[in-house]
Amino acid sequence: MAKVNVSVDAELVVETMVLTGVGNPQDAVELILRDYIQRGHRTEARLAQRDEGLREVNAKPRDVEG
Repeated sequence: MAKVNVSVDAELVVETMVLTGVGNPQDAVELILRDYIQRGHRTEARLAQRDEGLREVNAKPRDVEG
């Protein structure tokens, strides 16, 4: 995988290290980013399931009341 160097504020990196419990700044930032991306994928999957469920409900014929 290609590597990219990014400058980040030292206080942000220290906070990231504290939150993750990781002593290496590179690993801490990478862990946070991977978690953020996975959370986004989980959210997309939940929304897709919800939308699919709504389509199924709307696709059923309605009973005529009367």
